[in-house]
Amino acid sequence: MALQITDILPFDYRSGRFIGRAATADGPVVFAIRAGRLFELTESSASVSGAVARRDFEQGRDIGAVEDGLPDGWTLLSPIDLQCIKASGVTFALSAIERVIEERARGDAAKAAEIRSQLEDKVGGGIRSVVPGSAEASELKAALIEEGMWSQYLEVAIGPDAEIFSKSPVLSSVGHGAPIGVRSDSSWNNPEPEVVLICDAHGEVVGATLGNDVNLRDFEGRSALLLSKAKDNTASCSIGPFIRLFDDGFTIDDVRNAHIELTIEGTDGYRLTGENVMAEISRDPLELVRQCLSEHHYPDGFVLFCGTLFAPTQDRDEEGAGFTHKEGDIVTISSSRIGTLSNPVTTSRDAPAWTMGIGEFVRNLAKRGLVGQI
Repeated sequence: MALQITDILPFDYRSGRFIGRAATADGPVVFAIRAGRLFELTESSASVSGAVARRDFEQGRDIGAVEDGLPDGWTLLSPIDLQCIKASGVTFALSAIERVIEERARGDAAKAAEIRSQLEDKVGGGIRSVVPGSAEASELKAALIEEGMWSQYLEVAIGPDAEIFSKSPVLSSVGHGAPIGVRSDSSWNNPEPEVVLICDAHGEVVGATLGNDVNLRDFEGRSALLLSKAKDNTASCSIGPFIRLFDDGFTIDDVRNAHIELTIEGTDGYRLTGENVMAEISRDPLELVRQCLSEHHYPDGFVLFCGTLFAPTQDRDEEGAGFTHKEGDIVTISSSRIGTLSNPVTTSRDAPAWTMGIGEFVRNLAKRGLVGQI
């Protein structure tokens, strides 16, 4: 069945502006959606990072109504290209608690159930009531250290410095409908539904989209030094469906108040729902951007996953084992103002190979005479 892009756009798409990418027989193309119509931007901006840098959102060749779908032969891609893919972690109280549980359980899902209630009672209220980096946060830290409850995860949850890490290489993210990968040797993992901010080289946020920052709880739980193995694997970063650009009708305040809905549906009839409520985030999204920008080394811009409130604790198969993915799960992330991102789950070993890196991308554009439009 052909993709109906009206099904994955937000309800008010006719009043919004969007940027997307698609694969064609010739190579990737950049397009805009505005006033309910599709416009190809490739001849003026052959990369999304270039379109963002030049604010080239209002040009393009009219290729039809949104209701008619993508042209024949076009397949939706992740809506970013040359931007660095960054992520912030432990930005919600619940996620902080769950990371401490992973650490103390050494990545063992069964042990985690024994720790959860005790830790929530002692730590949960304190984390929710303080501003990260404040004097009150320092007092809470001292009290938790005295009780033997301190953790490196609590440091980034309530300390002055946010956790910022590189999620995935440039051009490696997958888009709506593509398989998303979980390491084949992971036995405890979950999706992470997040808002993803789109930033130019100077750290100005121009829009937002959705992302799935796939997480391996067993790997990271064994050691925080395994974060790279837990986060950066083939097809482990999904972004989309489109970038919704900021304007008078959609601003950073809409991001701050966004509700992100998650549904996981398994081939075994399993169904799990959850949500990520951005109003409960511990650090403001623009503060996360500021810390990510730091001393500035993103000449092609960057995108930033803002973290998630969602941390599934429900048992899937056996009591005390918690939730973990199975191959064939369909993960759907949606927000009424941003759209819907859906991906089937496979292993990173079996996911389609990632072949268009920076070199191949530039060679493709050179062959098409578009290098000057990057």
